[in-house]
Amino acid sequence: MLTIEQHVWGMTPEGEAIIRYTMRNAAGAEVHLSNYGATILAAIVPDRSGRLDDVVLGYSAPEGYYGDSPAMGKSVGRFANRIAGGRMTIDGTEYRLELNNGRNHLHGGTKNFANRVWESRVETNRVAMSLLSEDGDQNYPGELAVEAVFDFDDENQLEITYLARTDRTTAVNLTNHVYFNLDSESAGSVLDHELQLDCSRVPEMDADQIPTGRLLDAAGTPQDFRTFRPLREGIDAPFNRIRDFKGYDHPFPIDGWRPNILGRVGALRSHRSGRLVEVFSSQPSVMIYTGNWLAGSAPSKSGRPYADHDGVAIECQNLPDAVHRPEFPAPWLHPGELYCQKIVYRFGTFA
Repeated sequence: MLTIEQHVWGMTPEGEAIIRYTMRNAAGAEVHLSNYGATILAAIVPDRSGRLDDVVLGYSAPEGYYGDSPAMGKSVGRFANRIAGGRMTIDGTEYRLELNNGRNHLHGGTKNFANRVWESRVETNRVAMSLLSEDGDQNYPGELAVEAVFDFDDENQLEITYLARTDRTTAVNLTNHVYFNLDSESAGSVLDHELQLDCSRVPEMDADQIPTGRLLDAAGTPQDFRTFRPLREGIDAPFNRIRDFKGYDHPFPIDGWRPNILGRVGALRSHRSGRLVEVFSSQPSVMIYTGNWLAGSAPSKSGRPYADHDGVAIECQNLPDAVHRPEFPAPWLHPGELYCQKIVYRFGTFA
């Protein structure tokens, strides 16, 4: 039986309460959440010997999450990932967005959903969080009502459901920016973790980390993860600018994706701990980011600074710059429609 505990973890400088939720299943595994950024703070799950440890990167105090560049475990939006030139056109009107990533707009801007306090509540056996983004917020059109619902079960499966409604056509792309280290959040590099993705093609990327529109065959390349392969093998490859980006920071379209259908994305595993996390989503792509710029972030839960590649983010979302690519799944949410996307992280072990 799942139990949920909650307590005030801290206060923002503006005096808003930061709530910490602990979801604990019958086997003693836990997921910790915060209403600051609708954040996954921890996932404490067993290794192959049954030993519990935290496999999610994060910080020891709420202050670490204030505007942190890695967006540790946070829910990002309105639009996760990059919009080229910080511009988009909706119904003939051009909207200029903040340039907070070189020449790009990233993750919805500096004061995006990851850096706000969400309304939160316990609903029997789940935690639900909600946020109202006003018309013109970060210069996006339309009032957007957003919900993030977190479920955790006795099979160590964490499910996130993102819901949104708008009163004007707008762009929406929500995801969670959780970083995994399946050996322990304090274990160091994840480059010996093995990744498998149900993805046979990859978008060609330009120097500004924007898809060119061309899809490349992944077979035989450093981005071929159709079978399990260590992240280390391709981390410095010139292919598709991996080296230029200091590692993997690339979108992977999901083979066989169908709108509104929960499908398998892939899996991450570590031979050292025997832990495995399988990923499922209704989103059309997954962003793999090997924590290429983690160094210099706030002290970790274990008290030491993180280094580059100490975690890998597996972010299920729409493709970057979809607002400019009619060949990509449409990112538009219209009045009267319900945005509903699910992400499932299923923790387990292997021999």
